[in-house]
Amino acid sequence: MTGVFGGGHEQVVFAQDDASGLRAIIAVWSTARGPALGGTRFRPYATEDEALADVLRLSRAMAYKAAVAGLPLGGGKAVILGDPATDKTPALLRAYGRAVEQLGGRYYTACDVGTFVEDMDVVATQTRYATGRSPALGGAGDSAVLTAYGVFQAMRAAAQRTWGAPTLAGRRVGVEGVGKVGHLLAAHLVEDGAQVVVSDVRPEAVARVQAALPGVGALDVAVLPTSPLDVYAPCALGGSLTEDVAARLRARVVCGAANNQLATPGAGAALAARGVVYVPDYVANAGGVVQVADEIGGFDMARARERAGRILDTTLRVLAAAEAEGVAPEVAADRLAERAMADPASDPAGAGPA
Repeated sequence: MTGVFGGGHEQVVFAQDDASGLRAIIAVWSTARGPALGGTRFRPYATEDEALADVLRLSRAMAYKAAVAGLPLGGGKAVILGDPATDKTPALLRAYGRAVEQLGGRYYTACDVGTFVEDMDVVATQTRYATGRSPALGGAGDSAVLTAYGVFQAMRAAAQRTWGAPTLAGRRVGVEGVGKVGHLLAAHLVEDGAQVVVSDVRPEAVARVQAALPGVGALDVAVLPTSPLDVYAPCALGGSLTEDVAARLRARVVCGAANNQLATPGAGAALAARGVVYVPDYVANAGGVVQVADEIGGFDMARARERAGRILDTTLRVLAAAEAEGVAPEVAADRLAERAMADPASDPAGAGPA
C-alpha cells in the first residue's frame, strides 16, 4: 500500500492484491471530529484517474455530511475498480478488508454503489472497521431505512419553511428514482397524506411501488422534474438539477436522497433566484450515515432513528442561515459543516433550529 498526496485530503491510499485482483483507493478527507466513515463504491471505472477523482470528491462530501449531522466522525470513501457483477469475489473482499485494517481505524467502511450488507459481512472477517453489516452479526443492516426517514424529515422542515407546517399532507410530491430509498420515502409520504407520483428508468421498480402503495401515480423520467409538483425529490443519479431544469421547475421545494444533485453551481443559483427552497443533498440524506455510524458503538435502531430525526432541526437551521446570510442553502450548509469540523466538540444536529 502506498500513500499519495491528494490536495486537501489527510491521506489517500492505493491498495492492490494480485492474487484476488483487488485494485482499490481509500481517501480520508478529515479525522478532525473522529475516524473517517464512508462507503465503498465498486464500479468499472474507465481509468484509474476517473476512480481517483470520484473517491476524492466523495470523501470530502462524506466529511461535510458527518459534520452537519453532528456525528463524532470524519469523512472518507473508498472505490474498488472493477465490475461487481463479474469481479467481486470473497477473496477480493477479504483482501479489501485487510487493506482497511492496515489503516488502523482511521477509516471505517460501509456499503455504497455496488456493495451490499453481505459484502460488508465478508469484509468484516478481515477488519474491525467495517459497518453496515447484517443484523445477524450485530450490524445496522440496510442503511436505506434511515436514509429515507432522514430525507422525509428534511422535507418536513422544508414544508414548514414554505407552507408553515411540517407536513406534506395534500402536497403533490414527485419522487424520481424508486430504488430502496425512493420506495421507502414514497411510503413515508403516503402515510403523511401526500399525493405521490414516481418515475424510474426501470418499469419494474415503478410497478413494485404502485403494487405496494395503491394510489401512487407514475410519470416518465423526462417529464417528472418539470411537471406540476409542490416538491421534487431527486433520488436517482446525481446531476439531475441542471440549469435548464432549475429554470423550468414548477415545484417550490427540492429535497431528495440523490448525491450531487446540482449539475453546476449555476443550477443552485437559479433555484435561489426563483425562490425555490433547496435542501442540500448531504443534509437531507445523512440518515444513512447516522445509521451505520451507530453500529460502531453497538447498534440500537431506536437511538439511531432518534438521531436521524434531528435532520429536521438541522435543515431548519440551514434554511434559516441561508436567509439570514443572504446565501444559497448549499453555501449555508457548507459553512455549518466547516464550523463543525473546526470545533469538533460542537453538535449542529443537536442545537435545534436557528
